[in-house]
Amino acid sequence: MTDHADVHAADVHAENKALVARLRNAQYDWSPEGVQATIADVFAPDAQVRLAFPFEDLDGGVGWYDEALAPLAAAWPDIERRDLLVMAGTTDIGRNWVGCCGHYVGTFTNSWLDIPPTGRPVSMRFHEFFRIVDGQIVEMQALWDIPEVMMQANAWPMGPSLGREWLVPSPAPQNGILAGPRDDDRGARVLALVLDMLDDMGKHPAEPVEAMNLDRYWHPKFSWYGPAGIGTSRGIDGFRRSHQIPFLNAMPDRGGGGYDDSPSNFFAEGDYVGETCWPGMFMTYTGDGWLGIAPSDKPITMRSLDFWRVEGDLIRENWVLVDLLHVWDQLGVDVLARMRELTARP
Repeated sequence: MTDHADVHAADVHAENKALVARLRNAQYDWSPEGVQATIADVFAPDAQVRLAFPFEDLDGGVGWYDEALAPLAAAWPDIERRDLLVMAGTTDIGRNWVGCCGHYVGTFTNSWLDIPPTGRPVSMRFHEFFRIVDGQIVEMQALWDIPEVMMQANAWPMGPSLGREWLVPSPAPQNGILAGPRDDDRGARVLALVLDMLDDMGKHPAEPVEAMNLDRYWHPKFSWYGPAGIGTSRGIDGFRRSHQIPFLNAMPDRGGGGYDDSPSNFFAEGDYVGETCWPGMFMTYTGDGWLGIAPSDKPITMRSLDFWRVEGDLIRENWVLVDLLHVWDQLGVDVLARMRELTARP
């Protein structure tokens, strides 16, 4: 016999993805009128909208359009949205989210955030999470990989990435736009795997590196798709060399779990797990080696929005965006000002 509660939950997630699909479609067939009208329709009037530095908290969907989307579209007149991954689920505290990973693409015709135009094709990865209640978006937490745009404009003023910079790919099975029927048992298993992995990673450096048990959780051909400024790494050795060792050397006291007013939101669908939190980590910048920044002993928070894909019983792919401009800002470095100096004309 079918469990009516399970059917209702599946229907809710399908309805929520359909709601977000209206926004996705409007941003693919981009027109100012169409995008504005869709945002007005799908966002609650008092929705909380949080976007990467320098945008920060915006005045709902209207603020997202006026302060972020419209200037981006003015700079990239042929802009369109390309989603790689769309998934939905319920968190352990009963919140329903839809998570999207993809790229905004277009031709970089006019300046944006003082990044000089190239006249060439340009892309910017996004991780956008939408919390939905009663058929409306009531909260959005989103990161845009603005450093990626700077790099494409040859206007990156900070140190080089230790990982590979490229156009981050869609899931290897090409099944990232998830549609029913849902397999919630599978989702529960992959979520437990990801949470166990994160728990074990947190044991180091208080315990030896072996305590992280990465071989137990990660596929031998694991890919970690980090943000521009860190880059992509492959395999456990590549991940440790390109990101984890410098990160832990700089901030060994890092911790996660969110705050009372902004909890960690983990949810799963099929082989995929999404997580959003604002902020999601807190630490003290005490060491050297990460991003080429000297230690400052300053406490900082970090926004990191993630997707994982599990293959069999191992994590094969992990898409990660970190608000690096916000990190630098907390450490007293104005990356955008440095970029303006770098690109200034005599």
